[in-house]
Amino acid sequence: MGGKCKRMVVTGREGQVVRSLLERGALNDRFEIVALGRPEIDLRNPDGVGAVLRLAQPDIIVSAAAYTAVDRAETEEVEAHAINAIAPGRIAGVAGDLGIPVIHLSTDYVFDGEKPGPYLETDPVGPASAYGRTKLAGERAVAEATDNHVILRTAWVYSPFGRNFLKTMLTLAESRDQINVVDDQRGNPTLALDIADGILAIAGNLLDSDALQLRGIFHMTGAGSASWADFATEIFAASAKRCGPSAAVGRIPSSAYPTPARRPANSQLNCGKLDWAHGVRLSGWKYAMAETVERLITEKVAGEST
Repeated sequence: MGGKCKRMVVTGREGQVVRSLLERGALNDRFEIVALGRPEIDLRNPDGVGAVLRLAQPDIIVSAAAYTAVDRAETEEVEAHAINAIAPGRIAGVAGDLGIPVIHLSTDYVFDGEKPGPYLETDPVGPASAYGRTKLAGERAVAEATDNHVILRTAWVYSPFGRNFLKTMLTLAESRDQINVVDDQRGNPTLALDIADGILAIAGNLLDSDALQLRGIFHMTGAGSASWADFATEIFAASAKRCGPSAAVGRIPSSAYPTPARRPANSQLNCGKLDWAHGVRLSGWKYAMAETVERLITEKVAGEST
């Protein structure tokens, strides 16, 4: 569809998905992306969200900002709930009032992780952590505020930006010969840049069609699954091929690395519904990971030579 560039207003500014949207959006002539973060918008005070969003005159809203400190949420659940549940409901309410779609990002943590295979959107939820509870409450608040929504559950997000597992592994490998990594949690590593591409495609579909099958809850992760130890092993193999930092991986059980919040043992998400409804399928995680490792090593070399 041609015509005027549409304005996509995104909550947050520094998160991996928002930074990925800004990068990908610069290459996309359909959307002008406006990222709103603090101090303009502060999700800890949800009452002020509506006025700021309306002033931005969005054609579509992406609710991307979140409280993501999973372990800290165990003792800060009230703040996490304000950011992850109350604020998304207000954001979706603004979208409903304006008659525009909203895309809200959620997480695999809404499940308990006990299912042996990949989770479907229709599987029962049962979060085992404060973070998961607040994110599930956010999903419900969005759905209650407007029917014109897409809730995207994703997992194990990494990117060239910010802090994430892939970057942590490469940093640790600079000073360690072996790194112990949990091997009994399984999920789908997902590149934030691929999430951004998916969001842009979904947003276009929502603006082009009122079809009900385009709305609702969808799973969106990288293709293929791994344990954290598998993920680390592949990161180091990709890095070593490019003369980057590498280490041996010691495979350990979750019990050897206790955390305040319980992680789902199985985080795998089935993404078939997204492919069927929106024609969106993310890259295989090994390919996306290797591309990211190459980019990070190239950027580091270029930085050291200037």
